Amino acid sequence: MKVSIIGATGYGGLELLRLLHQHPQVEIASLHSFSAQTDDISRFYPHLHTVYHHELAEIDVAKIAEESEAVFLATPSGIAKEAAQPFIDAGMKVIDLSGDFRLTKEKYEKWYNKDAAPVAYLDQAEYGLAEWRENVDTTFISNPGCYATATLLGLAPLVMHGKVEADSIIVDAKSGISGAGKTPSANTHFPETNENMTLYRMNQHQHIPEIIRQLRVWDAGIDAITFSTSLIPVTRGIFATIYVKAKGETSTDELLALYRESYDGKPFVRIQDKDVYPTLKQVTASNFCDIGLCYNERTNMITIVVVIDNLVKGAAGQAIQNLNLMAGFEETAGLDFIPVYP
Repeated sequence: MKVSIIGATGYGGLELLRLLHQHPQVEIASLHSFSAQTDDISRFYPHLHTVYHHELAEIDVAKIAEESEAVFLATPSGIAKEAAQPFIDAGMKVIDLSGDFRLTKEKYEKWYNKDAAPVAYLDQAEYGLAEWRENVDTTFISNPGCYATATLLGLAPLVMHGKVEADSIIVDAKSGISGAGKTPSANTHFPETNENMTLYRMNQHQHIPEIIRQLRVWDAGIDAITFSTSLIPVTRGIFATIYVKAKGETSTDELLALYRESYDGKPFVRIQDKDVYPTLKQVTASNFCDIGLCYNERTNMITIVVVIDNLVKGAAGQAIQNLNLMAGFEETAGLDFIPVYP
């Protein structure tokens, strides 16, 4: 399958390029950027020199539709909502990595403070949490956010099986600096982030409504969560610690059995052994989601620890996983590699 990447110069776009470059069934037909055009992307990114050469071309919808069967949109939120429309109308496979199609019109405009995409397009998008996709035949995927991916994969077995008190969900999530995107800001400036930890958007992060929307698919009684997000001085990674009150008594062994059964046959979710909790380093540059958990019988609380690479499982890797499902490829195609360690 030939594909095009729009937004190829951002971190998400570069990860798409890195992963698709060695995909056995995909060829990158074209690269595009709203901010730059050049005869060779390696002029912007020397790490590609002698390894990968490709023009950064203007965005010509007709030409892209002629050359490619699928298009990835790795643009910031607010751009994809318009950029995606002609490709959808052309009948192409579209995977959007931004937040522009994850919510209803009302929720998007409230949480993103931008005008939403037309409802006709919002209604066509399937939320692409790859492990729990309902319709693998869809041709338009709204790829989940990184915080949402980690949180939902961590909660899914409990919520699906009715083991959580609906009003008890607390998520303490921490992200590497690359999650803020390529463009620097005062908050992501090296002197501010190095040897520091900063909490931001307390209970206001735009991934909250998409998390709740999916949780309500599994349990309509969930109306809200407590959700904090922090920046930590690492380049990659999401480290989410989730606390929930159990409905009734359980045990760590029982919960581990539930998670292993729930994720059986899902190659990118790895459940840790009892009393073992995942670290960011064990998933770096990979599409894995590693989960550890524990039940505290004194408080009747369950703690779930989830780690992902925000640029891979939280963005480009899950997008490719969704393409694989959409195209009928092996789910692990182009993603079956060992994480970078240490």
